[in-house]
Amino acid sequence: MYAVIATGGKQYRVTKDATLRVEKLDAEPGATVEFGEVLLVGEGANVKLGAPLLKGSKVVATVVRHGKGDKVTIVKFRRRKHYLRRKNHRQPFTEVKVTEISAG
Repeated sequence: MYAVIATGGKQYRVTKDATLRVEKLDAEPGATVEFGEVLLVGEGANVKLGAPLLKGSKVVATVVRHGKGDKVTIVKFRRRKHYLRRKNHRQPFTEVKVTEISAG
């Protein structure tokens, strides 16, 4: 069984016992989080599609850890204008492990 959920402005295809990185959530490691924005639930040829969301469906996951992603360097440069700006960024994330998918 798999599902497509929306969180943090992105969509993820998840299966049971899968680990994925989502935008940072406000939950402690070991806590249980529930994703209510389920767009699709499928198992083989049986697929339920929401318009846009499936009512009563949810995906339950456990927070594994928090962290920061790889460093990204941002460079703004204008030639012949003595303009150069360098910045770095590391996006925070939350790693979750899916424990349950309910079709509702």
